[in-house]
Amino acid sequence: MYIFRSIHEIINTIAAARGLLTEMFEKRKMLSFRYSDALALLKDDENRLKLLIEKEVIRQNGNFVELDARFLDFFELLLEANEEINTAIIDENIAFLHELMDYYEKEQIASRKESYVRNIKITFQKIARTTIRNIMNLQSSIDNAFKHEPTYQIKIAKLENLDKKRIHIQQLIDTTENLILHEERRFFQQATDEELNRILLELRSELQLSAHSLIRAQQDIINYLNQIKSQVILVEKIRKVKYLQDQFELRSRSNLSEVLEREHSVLVEGNVPSSFKLSLPYLSTDEARPVILKVLRNLQYREIIRSNEAGAFSEEDMESQAMYQEVIDLEETLSDYIQAQAQARWNDASAPEEDLFHYLMHYTFAREVDEQERTTLFCQMVSLYENRLRISEEFGLYHQYEYAKVYPANS
Repeated sequence: MYIFRSIHEIINTIAAARGLLTEMFEKRKMLSFRYSDALALLKDDENRLKLLIEKEVIRQNGNFVELDARFLDFFELLLEANEEINTAIIDENIAFLHELMDYYEKEQIASRKESYVRNIKITFQKIARTTIRNIMNLQSSIDNAFKHEPTYQIKIAKLENLDKKRIHIQQLIDTTENLILHEERRFFQQATDEELNRILLELRSELQLSAHSLIRAQQDIINYLNQIKSQVILVEKIRKVKYLQDQFELRSRSNLSEVLEREHSVLVEGNVPSSFKLSLPYLSTDEARPVILKVLRNLQYREIIRSNEAGAFSEEDMESQAMYQEVIDLEETLSDYIQAQAQARWNDASAPEEDLFHYLMHYTFAREVDEQERTTLFCQMVSLYENRLRISEEFGLYHQYEYAKVYPANS
């Protein structure tokens, strides 16, 4: 492995091949970049190309070359052009924070304590940037998987895997919050640094916004999976109709005739195509050449569309139902709670108020919802509708959950 001797050497090496590196980075997702093309971009200076290979800026594979992974990661990081969702970096930074805070408490020299605080501030800033970038990549990947993946099995698998990454990001946000508020409270009491306090305030604000974005991502995933379910059902019906048509039993085994008699829209009537045939003598003339080329282009375009069509559904795709769930409308649930409290006060002004958490634990949803999910709904509603609620200083206990009592804002 080649080791650069100085930053000056790295900058000079990249600057001398900036045209080639720019071209290779823009085409990084292509399967191949020819050695001859790289040589042409360096004005046929093979010594410069061999020097780049020797310094492992680029790698050669037979007649092809590619950017080295270290430089590729470096360029993507600075340009924010990487769509990868990497939660391991946040895990590592959280573990590193615990180490630094432990060193800080054991250190006696003031200057060395300050160096640990400086590294802690840098690490918190890294966590904020990485979390925001991961969420942006997550939302983009969810949309791309649903809109551009042609194979339904892969589309469903991608959405399910992205949902697992969403859960992992949420867990890391919760871990970071817990580190700041509970686990390392002793450190924050000792390290009275104004800049650190400002960084923590900004970090907590960004983590709260990130949690809201994850709620939206979860709803998008559920909505997309439900849409796929609807498409599967529609395709299944179309296949049944096609089967009956092929067996010449469509009219006898369906109500098609009755439906067509009641339907008089222009769409059902269809359009009668006006076609005509060109004579062979005309086709042999130069005047007919543009017409022939246009027909060929249309045929090629149809072939491209046909090659991008999604594959057939398997029996497992048709029968699988476990991956879909009904979306719970948080707005409607909150409105029901506020109306219920208002009605209770109208009936008996002296009756005690029911807090939101207790209400949710006994609320009847359209589907089965366990305690853990009801707790998650409580946290989501408090985060999203803070202006419509009043968080009291009282705490309640429900089974293993200790929670702040929340009431309608106008109560």
